[in-house]
Amino acid sequence: MFLQWFPGHMTKALRMMEEEVRLCDGIVMVLDARAPLACFNQKLTAIFGNKPVVYVLNKCDLVDSKDVKYFESELKKSFKNVISIIGTSEKSAQTLYGAIEKALAPVREKYKNKGVNKPLRVMVAGIPNTGKSTLINLLCGNKRAKTGDKAGVTKDKQWVKVKSIELLDTPGTTPPSFENQTFAKYLAFIGSINDDIVDFTELSLELISYLTQNYNGVIETVYKVETLEKQPEQIFLDIAKKRGALKKGGEIDEERASNIIIADLRKGKLGKIAFK
Repeated sequence: MFLQWFPGHMTKALRMMEEEVRLCDGIVMVLDARAPLACFNQKLTAIFGNKPVVYVLNKCDLVDSKDVKYFESELKKSFKNVISIIGTSEKSAQTLYGAIEKALAPVREKYKNKGVNKPLRVMVAGIPNTGKSTLINLLCGNKRAKTGDKAGVTKDKQWVKVKSIELLDTPGTTPPSFENQTFAKYLAFIGSINDDIVDFTELSLELISYLTQNYNGVIETVYKVETLEKQPEQIFLDIAKKRGALKKGGEIDEERASNIIIADLRKGKLGKIAFK
């Protein structure tokens, strides 16, 4: 399975961000805690330049704490400001706001020394469906930015003021090309690539393969099927039968079965799964 997704609006978004970043004092880079190492876009990194960046592992409630700590450790090898939050938790709002203030403290001090009193401007960036708009709404305490559980909800910039900070919500952008197809697959698992361009049956087989190799017992427990010495294709068929994904005459409905499996992952029904 080869994945590639870079629609025209992303080119427009990157150009907008190149222009707007000059007005910003820092960056909040939002990463999905289920696959944060796959969430990097070198085009975005180049746009940030030398501005301070807060790297946010979002959706930590969907990942086991030991995996969160692993990802934090990996990121802190390269980046100074790394935090983990749950974008729907009020407690996380304080953590996020505090991290932004801490990372941008030198900038605020510089303005103070110059006698300038203005809000810090922060760009919120990341690939699609990592929860950028959700985090902005969390900080605001109300629904100011558009959100949705799919890739590509935010199509244009949105400025939102929170206390003494102005946040710029930006469209999610993927790399122009996925050099690492394993990472691309992980992004497809978590819904950061448009589902319309993904073959869900192939994706389900890839997920089954990943689970049998890394999460022994999950498929057996959730779907009540055996996996020992079975290929992903046979496990897929067994799951389809168990879940009643059948057409008239008893033929397997591959589309329905694959939709069930991917939905189970994204809704957390398979447990706390991380992609490394």
